[in-house]
Amino acid sequence: MNAQAPQPQQLLSDVKAGPGGAMTDEVGVITGDLTVATRLLSDGRAGIAIQYTDADEWYVLTGSPVLVPVDGLAALHEQILERIRHGGGAQAPR
Repeated sequence: MNAQAPQPQQLLSDVKAGPGGAMTDEVGVITGDLTVATRLLSDGRAGIAIQYTDADEWYVLTGSPVLVPVDGLAALHEQILERIRHGGGAQAPR
């Protein structure tokens, strides 16, 4: 039998935003030390939330939710982290 390992339901990582930060729906661009959560939704898409590291408030990364690519939630999460490290008002991949 060739069973696939179950997908994680949520991935959480700290990242330093590059120049120009990351764009949120609620407050516009945020910069600095951020925490990113990529969460599998019941409809098969992924919701992406970001916050200032250790803050209470979470914001929606502009463009979220997105379809989960064939290579899975972890690959999507890494792509989002790379976009935020680059900065420039980073948004969710389309």
